[in-house]
Amino acid sequence: MTNIDEILNNIDASNLAIAFGRIKNISTTTIEATGIEVAVGDIVKIESQQHLYTVLGMVASISSKSFLIVPFSFIEGFRIHDKVYLQKEGLSIKTGYGLLGRVVNALGEPIDKKGKLKNIKENSTITKLAIPALERGIISECLSTGVKAIDSMLTVGKGQKIGIFAGSGVGKSTLMGMIVKGSEAKIKVIALIGERGREIPEFIHYNLNNDLENTIIIAATSDESALMRKFGAFSAMAIAEFFRDQGHDVLLMMDSVTRFAMAQREIGLSTGEPPVSRGYPPSVFALLPQLMERAGNNNKGSITAFFTVLIDGDDINDPISDQSRSILDGHIILTRELTEQGFYPPIDILQSASRVMDKVVNGEHYNVFLKLKRVLSLIKENEVLVRVGAYKIGMDTQLDFALAKKEKIREFLTQGANEHYIFEDIILKFKEILS
Repeated sequence: MTNIDEILNNIDASNLAIAFGRIKNISTTTIEATGIEVAVGDIVKIESQQHLYTVLGMVASISSKSFLIVPFSFIEGFRIHDKVYLQKEGLSIKTGYGLLGRVVNALGEPIDKKGKLKNIKENSTITKLAIPALERGIISECLSTGVKAIDSMLTVGKGQKIGIFAGSGVGKSTLMGMIVKGSEAKIKVIALIGERGREIPEFIHYNLNNDLENTIIIAATSDESALMRKFGAFSAMAIAEFFRDQGHDVLLMMDSVTRFAMAQREIGLSTGEPPVSRGYPPSVFALLPQLMERAGNNNKGSITAFFTVLIDGDDINDPISDQSRSILDGHIILTRELTEQGFYPPIDILQSASRVMDKVVNGEHYNVFLKLKRVLSLIKENEVLVRVGAYKIGMDTQLDFALAKKEKIREFLTQGANEHYIFEDIILKFKEILS
């Protein structure tokens, strides 16, 4: 009987073939293949024999005889029986300080024509579990944004997750630029997901003044595949987690959650999921907390995350907006009405809220906030009466006081796109408003 070890030693490794599968069906957005064992989330390489090029794809679902692949790029040029190779288990991205000042795609590859990335050492898994609930740090310190309306009335804490909700053309990108430029965070990670291609250089030029110091931009534009748009958000989170684990306070900005959800909707519907709410399949609502909950504090550093949400038809209760508000630790509502009045940034203070504000500011600050919110509420409630002349001075002393302070409040809450303020100066002016 021949010794098995002797047989193995006599095998010429150079003549071994790599295991591969074959494409058996191609649809508009997915490829069905068979022949190799894979797991959901595995990355495969699809090889076109006709055009001699390859693309990466992710295994999205598995049946007893085949599996479905969602490609990272377009599927034109592929044919039945083209080969599929198992590339690696899951998707990872290279991270390191060499990313600072660079613009990369969803796979961490540079797209800014500044050459190869340097000082990149660590592979970080793109999809991973959030920090366990009992291992999260308490949010107890404020993070200054340099925006007066936010720092005074919607104070943000280090490790907080907060949403910026607005319709199209209301001013999300402008406010994002103000926060990035004015924030005290040392590392800033910006994910631009599903945006128009021209908006990427415009955001860098106009909103960031071409200053990418300590800033990383991850771009997945609307013309890229749904998988690239989906993983662009996860890649940005993985990069932010790397810097948090190095002990930094990281600012993560993502624009927008809606485009991210639409990318997952494309993937989910193409793999046979049923639509459950305005065309969104169940996987969308499961995926949002998997992304958002990864922000927060650990025992090393923090990720303070701002997620913009594009409101569908200015309806604040559309499915993605409603689900996002239930996950996040606060919401900033931008309204078209304030934009039309020339009120910038157009933050509706009465509809907005920071759920950790009372934990990160002192008692005096919080009391002024409550009084000012009451003043704004009085002005809002009686706005029509005042405009039509039905209210006369002296009828209500509290309303008289509120109306007398209206212009001073407006002046404080408005701010130019290139203006930013120190937190202490903002609070000093804030406390003087009602004096």
